[in-house]
Amino acid sequence: MAGIFDIAGRRALVTGGARGIGAAIVRAFARAGARVAIADSDLPAAQALAGEIGEAAAAFAIDVRERASTESAFAKAIAHFGGLDILAANAGVSTMRPAIDITDEDWDFNFAVNARGIFLSNQIACRHFFAEKRAGTIVNTASLAGKVGAPLLAHYSASKFAVLGWTQALAREMAPHGIRVNAVCPGFVRTSMQEREIVWEGELRGMTPEAVRAEYVSLTPMGRIEEPEDVADVVVFLATDAARFMTGQGINVTGGVRMD
Repeated sequence: MAGIFDIAGRRALVTGGARGIGAAIVRAFARAGARVAIADSDLPAAQALAGEIGEAAAAFAIDVRERASTESAFAKAIAHFGGLDILAANAGVSTMRPAIDITDEDWDFNFAVNARGIFLSNQIACRHFFAEKRAGTIVNTASLAGKVGAPLLAHYSASKFAVLGWTQALAREMAPHGIRVNAVCPGFVRTSMQEREIVWEGELRGMTPEAVRAEYVSLTPMGRIEEPEDVADVVVFLATDAARFMTGQGINVTGGVRMD
């Protein structure tokens, strides 16, 4: 059975790979034997992580909102590693406000990174797979908020619902070409993004950050805050041949917060 879980020698690119869930995905891919391109808007942080991993990793600057930047990062990574087999499109952002207070800037920022960034990176990866006649694999990072609307995060939820709709449609188009496209939907994950969000939510709801985090735990049947590694291991599974008959899925990785 070990063979179907093996991605040794495959080439992966992770957007938003310098920290949080992205960094956990990078480390998990590297442990599984893949060579990993760490693409992030924070190039020094990406370079530091690549240095930690060693020769199996390399860092590239990317702004997933911009086609030219995204194409450049992919081209450099593909040249460096001699190809691409796996894309983990993970880059994401959030802001938090009541729906009636969301600004145009909030809306545009969330959609530019969370939805347009997925579109651009997925499209560029698929074009490469087509050109190489390669049965590549894509795993997009969506969210629990892409399965159920999240109060104070209406714009973020909308952008993550878009990720799931795109994932399903692209999966249907790519399946005849042997290209699989799936998504993971994390819940309450311990990241720097969550640290910001619990402060924002506490201020908006008149709660302490500690009380917000305790509420997250109370909503999670498995009784703890999710760790980035909980998500990363599922991403690696979806990239392996063990998931060979899975495409178009939005996999809940929430500790039971969402079960359908």
